[in-house]
Amino acid sequence: MKVCGDGSSRLASETYLNISQRDATVFPDRARFMAYAARVMRGLIIDYARRRRAQKHGGGFNITSIESDVVDPGADDRELTRIGDALEDLAVVDAPLAQLVDLKFFCGFSFAEIASMRGVTERTVQRHWEKARMYLHQSLRDVELT
Repeated sequence: MKVCGDGSSRLASETYLNISQRDATVFPDRARFMAYAARVMRGLIIDYARRRRAQKHGGGFNITSIESDVVDPGADDRELTRIGDALEDLAVVDAPLAQLVDLKFFCGFSFAEIASMRGVTERTVQRHWEKARMYLHQSLRDVELT
């Protein structure tokens, strides 16, 4: 089973703990579980980036739950935060597109793996990926202009 990125066993552990602490969490199929797990992973990564950014700006946060090797040290914390916010907006407009981005961007699943999980063709996943990318690109550009 593929898990998000290289050196991500800590992220997988944090995701498992997060999911297991919820009461009566039941998933009718693998695709829904993977979508949920990807969303939890995204939340953990974005929360980590926000805490790291706050700490850089004088915040007194102590990061204990996620190791620093989970997110690429070169990753721009502000960019991850902006992407997270844009994904939240996309989830309101089209939740399956946001889930696709979570699976592809935050977990690194291939189009073929996502297609298999969703029971659609790889080409359908690619079209949806392009649609999500266009939405996010526009959303991020709109944020820059404001």
